[in-house]
Amino acid sequence: MITKAGTHDRVGALVYIAALAPDEDETSQEQQDKFPRTPIFEHVEVADGRVWLKPSGVPHFCGDLPEAEQKLVLATGAVPVADLFNQQVPGTAWRTKPSWYVVANNDHTVHPDLERSAAERMGAKVRPVDSSHVPMLSHPDFVLDVIREAAKSLDA
Repeated sequence: MITKAGTHDRVGALVYIAALAPDEDETSQEQQDKFPRTPIFEHVEVADGRVWLKPSGVPHFCGDLPEAEQKLVLATGAVPVADLFNQQVPGTAWRTKPSWYVVANNDHTVHPDLERSAAERMGAKVRPVDSSHVPMLSHPDFVLDVIREAAKSLDA
C-alpha cells in the first residue's frame, strides 16, 4: 500500500517487504513500467473501482504457501482501488530514515529486479529470501528478524 505513515517523526526506521518505493514525484506504475511485466497482471480484473485477484492468480501471488493458506489469502486479501499504482504520495520516508528491504527472489507480483533496484536506490540494507510476494506469511521468522534488526539499529 502507498502510505505517508513512514514520514511521521515517531518512525525511526523502515522495513520494506517486497514493496514498491516510489519517490514523491513518481508513481508505483512508473516504477513498474521500467521492468518486465510480472505474471500476476494476467490474473487481475478491475471492477467496481477495485483491483480483484482472480483465483488463477493466487499461485503468482502466494504460491509458496500451503493450499489452505492460499485460499485464505484470496478470501481475505486487500482489494486496492483501481488507480492505486497511479497515485503520488507526498514525502519520501526512505530519503531520511534508515531502511531495510526484504527482496522476494521468487516474486511474480513485484518484479524482483525492481525490488533490488528500489532497495539500492534508497540505500537500504538488503535481505533477500526465496519467497513469493508474501514473505511475511511464508517466511515470518525471517521477516521478523529483519524487523528486529531495524529496531535494534535505533538503540545503537
